[in-house]
Amino acid sequence: MSLLKKERKMEQKDFKMVAKTMFGLEDVLANELEALGAKNVEKLNRAVSFEGDMNMLYKANYQLRTAITILKPIYSFEANSDKELYDNIYKYKWEKLINADGVLSIEPSVYSSIFTHSLYASQKTKDAICDRFRRMFNQRPTLTKENPDLILNLHINENQVTVSLNSSGDSLHRRNYRLRAEMAPINEVLAAGLIQLSGWKRDCNFFDPMCGSGTMVIEAAMFAYNIPAQYYRYDFAFKKWADFSMPEFRRVRDEADKGIKEFDYEIWGSDISGSAIKTATENINNAKLHKDIQLFRSDIQEQDPPEGKTLIIMNPPYGQRIETDDLFNLYDIIGRVFKNKYSGNTAWLISSDLEAFKYVALRPSQKITVYNSNLECKFCKYDIYDGSKKAKKQQGNQEEQDYQEEQD
Repeated sequence: MSLLKKERKMEQKDFKMVAKTMFGLEDVLANELEALGAKNVEKLNRAVSFEGDMNMLYKANYQLRTAITILKPIYSFEANSDKELYDNIYKYKWEKLINADGVLSIEPSVYSSIFTHSLYASQKTKDAICDRFRRMFNQRPTLTKENPDLILNLHINENQVTVSLNSSGDSLHRRNYRLRAEMAPINEVLAAGLIQLSGWKRDCNFFDPMCGSGTMVIEAAMFAYNIPAQYYRYDFAFKKWADFSMPEFRRVRDEADKGIKEFDYEIWGSDISGSAIKTATENINNAKLHKDIQLFRSDIQEQDPPEGKTLIIMNPPYGQRIETDDLFNLYDIIGRVFKNKYSGNTAWLISSDLEAFKYVALRPSQKITVYNSNLECKFCKYDIYDGSKKAKKQQGNQEEQDYQEEQD
């Protein structure tokens, strides 16, 4: 690693930042930022912009549950040709950010009829930076994604170019607690977002009856105990910046860690797969949450939820990601379990298979569009009626009839 010889003082004035997220989680992320004390919070498409100082940049990276990356824009301009892109990049004083013998990485994000290939735009940017260093120092930074000193995010929207510093490094969904994963694990950021979208106030039990690798129950426990999102992670790109302050970052981290609190309810996960339970157990142990989460190997039809009011969130298989022998039958079983075992509670279900949703045969009280990777999904809320067996049967029959009529 090669850093600037003269370290700059940590920036105290406010500057603009952009927190990237997944579609459908913008409101959640904006709320998180406002709770942290960020200024001028503005929702964008799959992102939220905000303002703050370096202290806020550290907080955003360490504490936000629904952010993927925190960017610090440093340079914007118009470019209507390859030459204009090269010339504008060339004249920026990159030597203030990285040494000539440093390691640089460029992440392109291009949506333009002028620059039709993102790798080409990235190459022109690299050429301009390296040519400037050669002219000034007769040496240039190394370009690689492996352990870079500086990560540049190159964003081009038609002729509008913005260069930002990636302060996070690896995506913030990589919390560092997951040792292994089962097939098609849910993204940690999405799991955290679904928990907050459900409106859970940490005031009841939590249950995932198809827990897979355990991501949902681990994120639920971190939310319930107010454990910072990056509590298990040590590496951030900003640690290699010339103005990085370890004492300030430690203060941010220690203050957040002091907010960890007790949780008075149960967090359960179950899965029919012995392999999934083994993987989830390893991940939960790695997160040191083995005393806080209970796991059961059980078929969804056999496993009761915890006693008392319980929030259920589940991410069952859907056709595009996991092939099942009888997908529609599975969703029919889910609907019956909702009615027979979860009465008096609220259940949420995420799936990209809109046809399979029909087999749940219950009318959702709320539908939210989110994306799981590149799959458009619906996150549906089911309020399960609590009453006599006769009333529950009437409700189930009526809801099934209403839902079928709605689909016709």
